[in-house]
Amino acid sequence: MPKVRKGVEVSIAIADAVAQADTDVIAAYPITPQTHIVEHLSEIVANGELDAEFVPVDSEHSAMSVCCGSSAVGARTFTSTSSQGLALMSEIFFIAAAMRLPMVMALANRSLSSPLSIWNDHTDTMMVRDAGWVHIFVENGQECYDNIFCSYRMSEDPEVRLPVAINLDGFILTHMIEPIEYEDDETIRKYLPPFTMINALHPDNPVSMGCFGMPEIYTETQMNREHGIRNSYPVILKAWDEWGKLTGRYYRPVETYRADDAEYCIVTMGSYGETAMEVVDTLRAEGEKVGVVKIRLWRPFPYDEIRAALLGKKSLVVIDRAISFGGPGGPVASELRSALYQKKGAPTIVNYVAGLAGRDVSRKDFRNIILEGKEKARRGETEGFTLYGLRG
Repeated sequence: MPKVRKGVEVSIAIADAVAQADTDVIAAYPITPQTHIVEHLSEIVANGELDAEFVPVDSEHSAMSVCCGSSAVGARTFTSTSSQGLALMSEIFFIAAAMRLPMVMALANRSLSSPLSIWNDHTDTMMVRDAGWVHIFVENGQECYDNIFCSYRMSEDPEVRLPVAINLDGFILTHMIEPIEYEDDETIRKYLPPFTMINALHPDNPVSMGCFGMPEIYTETQMNREHGIRNSYPVILKAWDEWGKLTGRYYRPVETYRADDAEYCIVTMGSYGETAMEVVDTLRAEGEKVGVVKIRLWRPFPYDEIRAALLGKKSLVVIDRAISFGGPGGPVASELRSALYQKKGAPTIVNYVAGLAGRDVSRKDFRNIILEGKEKARRGETEGFTLYGLRG
């Protein structure tokens, strides 16, 4: 494939990237809004454009089970899901990380039932945030395409060997047509080496994996998992840095916009970041010293970069797209409160939950949230969260 820039549906671009990465096994079950990704991959494999096994499984639970098996024998592995599919898959989702099995998932974020919704928020990914996977959030189609390659590079590194989930907002990104720059195959081959699995399963050398763990060893296995994901951090940075040197498109765990001299910031994850930047430009023209802080790397949580970006600000307006029911606020705000607790120069944090199940959050809404949040911070109204746009 030569280097080319074209208008394409984001789901199709993800599938093309998976093919360009020379993936060996794709196992997936259709569920809205990720279906176009695996549908296109099935066409690519059926047409002979990719020499891979496409396994049309009977459920998402089976999809992740197949992925664990294929990764364990040393096959480059991909899957994709959303919402209730992830919920059904969750039993094996935890096992994939615990057994240190490299793979990449495109997670088209969608609300969890009930009531049934096919629209976007982050409740599905927050359900499994502590499973031990690396979690990346993207804003647009180009970032989706790029991070397929970056995620394989991270996941398959011998120092990491962990599964990676690329979180993209369902419909807002999956079904959008955007201009995306495809890299040529030579660049991809230069960046992404062949996958070699350490201690791969093989009939000539039988081993046991994921065996029963007595209380005497279980604690140590969990600490090993903790060390594993924390130690992935420098490899993640290196993967993004080397991609940037090849393509000119750089990524960081925390990215900012007009935040260096800002007195207060709005904090986002996912596609909302681009709308927030537009609104911040308008508010800056009106004299508001506001900036945007975007969290790209959710796990492992980027404590140092968070603190570097946020300490010294007067206040933060944090937008969550999920509710931690019965808790102190949304998951992102809770993490930030913990990361900044008792740190010198820590800002006041005001938490909003917005856009649940795809409810529209317009530029006008962003403006209201930012200015209202600034005033709440000034008045010290920082406990809990505000569910923006709640009727009745």
